[in-house]
Amino acid sequence: MSVQFQASLFDAAQTTTPALTGLASTRRTPLSAGAWIDIRPNWVSGADDVFAALVDDVPWRAEQRQMWDKVVDVPRLVHTYMPGDPLPHALLDDARDALSDHYADELGEPFVSAGCCYYRDGRDSVAWHGDDLGRGRHQDTMVAIVSFGDPRRLQLRPRGGGTSVSFTMGHGDLLVMGGSCQRTWEHAVPKTAHAGPRISVQFRPRNVF
Repeated sequence: MSVQFQASLFDAAQTTTPALTGLASTRRTPLSAGAWIDIRPNWVSGADDVFAALVDDVPWRAEQRQMWDKVVDVPRLVHTYMPGDPLPHALLDDARDALSDHYADELGEPFVSAGCCYYRDGRDSVAWHGDDLGRGRHQDTMVAIVSFGDPRRLQLRPRGGGTSVSFTMGHGDLLVMGGSCQRTWEHAVPKTAHAGPRISVQFRPRNVF
């Protein structure tokens, strides 16, 4: 699959070997109703190599969904690596293990699956939703998102209405949604007029969708 993506100038100046830069400087933003967001900018250095591997090696598929009286294309490509599936880049194994270790006391279990979404340009998006088809509907849990490629805005809003917040996720950034976030808040990646390709990898515990 061929894409056009401006390689990171920061990575070019430092190293092309992918590496994690640590989680000690992660900053937490409390939301309402026991929800929170953790942010770690530039968590992945050398992220260009990971992005290229994801584009080429993930078995991307297009999905469709029923909307009113017609079937429409889902505006992004997707693939999910289930527990035990080999991941497409060794750094993702390291990332999953590092997240599991860092959040062990709060989460009480490891991250085991990796959902991948490929936003090919600004027309690709994801509508308001919570990852609440499994245990996230009833229990506090976490979803950790690592972003590769062009920056995109992640919006969050309380379920039932309220003031929304947004975070711009850049190349190699980490965002973790925790506490009650999946059942008391919703999140979305809106369409935008100008954006290049971006891939998000969402690490989840068992039975969280």
